[in-house]
Amino acid sequence: MAQDTTWKPNVTVAAVVQFEGRFLLVEEHTERGALFNQPAGHLDPAESLIDAAVRETLEETAYTFKPTALIGIYNYHDAAKDTTYLRFAFAGEVTGCDANRRLDEGIIRAAWLTPQEIRDSSERHRTPLVTRCMDDYLAGKRYPLELLTHYPA
Repeated sequence: MAQDTTWKPNVTVAAVVQFEGRFLLVEEHTERGALFNQPAGHLDPAESLIDAAVRETLEETAYTFKPTALIGIYNYHDAAKDTTYLRFAFAGEVTGCDANRRLDEGIIRAAWLTPQEIRDSSERHRTPLVTRCMDDYLAGKRYPLELLTHYPA
């Protein structure tokens, strides 16, 4: 079979933050209506994965995110879009909030939900990775950030 040399996965990052039993999610407008996701987004050119997670969390929630560990790397194929995503999910903590910051276009709000509220709203998740990343976090999956190496340009 001939190999498609133009195909590339979409590299994304996500922040998994738990505070006082609740997880930080983003409610956002999508082509399927208002859906929930972890603060997440695409890796920018020449950006490190860790820097992307910090940036995306700030842009989508106004919270400053400090990654402490890698939870996992997830290969997800969205059949409806025929698009493959390679997601790097980071555990961490929020260290501040800029209440006056404007959130990215399309973001409705940042929300703190319990694990049960997240499971109960699964039909409103952007992808199945929302629950999977939370469950992996709750299962204690943590890998050192030193696992990732970024060579600047």
